[in-house]
Amino acid sequence: MTMLRALVVAATCLLSVLPCAARERYAVQGESCDGYPRLAIETMRGMCAGLVVGPTVQDPARELRLPRSLLQLDADTWLVTDLGRWDGSRGAVWKLHTRPGESATLERIIDGLHLPHAIVRGPDGLVYISEMSRIVRFDPGTATPAESIEPVVTGLPDNRLHAHRHPLSSFVFLPNGDLLANVGAPSDQCAGDGTRTDAGLCAESEGESDAASLRVYPRNGDGDGGWSQDYTVMARGLRNSVALAVHPSGTVLQAENSYDFESRWVPFEELNVIEPGLHFGWPYCTATSNTTPAWPDKAEWCRSDAHATPALLLPPHAAPLDMLWYDGAMFPALQGRMLMSWHGYRSVGGRIASFAVDARGVPVPDAHPRFPVYGAGHRAYGAAPAATPVVLTPVWGRSAGLRPQGSPVGMAVADDGAIWVADDRAGVIIRLATDE
Repeated sequence: MTMLRALVVAATCLLSVLPCAARERYAVQGESCDGYPRLAIETMRGMCAGLVVGPTVQDPARELRLPRSLLQLDADTWLVTDLGRWDGSRGAVWKLHTRPGESATLERIIDGLHLPHAIVRGPDGLVYISEMSRIVRFDPGTATPAESIEPVVTGLPDNRLHAHRHPLSSFVFLPNGDLLANVGAPSDQCAGDGTRTDAGLCAESEGESDAASLRVYPRNGDGDGGWSQDYTVMARGLRNSVALAVHPSGTVLQAENSYDFESRWVPFEELNVIEPGLHFGWPYCTATSNTTPAWPDKAEWCRSDAHATPALLLPPHAAPLDMLWYDGAMFPALQGRMLMSWHGYRSVGGRIASFAVDARGVPVPDAHPRFPVYGAGHRAYGAAPAATPVVLTPVWGRSAGLRPQGSPVGMAVADDGAIWVADDRAGVIIRLATDE
């Protein structure tokens, strides 16, 4: 769903000196969580949530505006991308220094970025960041990292934020070193005048702009450490591909933020296995074979093999923004499972879910799948394929005076096996660790 509606709400808050964030902050409880101040987030048994940095009821000071993604440099040092604001080049990269039992410190090492989101260590050892219309890299080990920035991919759409647009870029490195980048959809359903080609298709996705797709930028073979700007489209029909991941088996997965329908219960979000040449349905189809209101004439196409159907349905409006496979030692029960952040602001969002997976890293459907809903227990999918998740944060809904509803974005598994999470709307970094 509608990551965009949540983004617009966040933008409104941030453009008006954070009144929304000021209304709800996390409360720090008395005892610690593995050396960090304990937050009032109820987690699965044997786990607790600790505050690394960010505003609280007790201390409202806020340095991070919209933290999105995390990258560990060493045991005590992390990098954090920060969108800053939804207008202009207000984004930043922070270096976060922290140790258990000590106050964390933040150092702003890069400024003036345009909606920085993903941050990844590249095959050359440099750090790569996606901005709205480009991907850059830099050396975090230099005295002035900002001076080492160089573009890697340019010419991604300048998809500025307004109704139904998806301005954020994301990317992953494929096993062969090629770079896979997302291009979000510029509208919800490609509806209205001038949106159809002569062949009756969506001009936004089937035309020259290649919107709602995944692009492959091949790595140069001349040893200069660069990537060709001559991309190919790997897959189409993907409304929003902020959540991308590559399993050790080589499987490429994408978690889809689906259409902005008003209904609380439709449409389902999607988890897709990406293979070259497939079309996943945007803007014609939802779920496995349903058509969107704007494209009723595509019913036959949506039921055909031309439409690549989801590997798994996800809860409606959950807004998955990140996923990874847990490979740490701190939580043996999670070993090999997929973790997924649900950023959605409705009653299904605000969670970190986990799934059992097959050898390809794809979650395994179950016979009677259900999904959690704040205030309503669990709800049956009534559709397949889907899986009932184990939720790491079963009680992360809004509670006045204790916490806002969670808004998890990027996740990372630390060297010690703890799970680090960025909550952008609250401006905090959270560490999930064992509860001794």
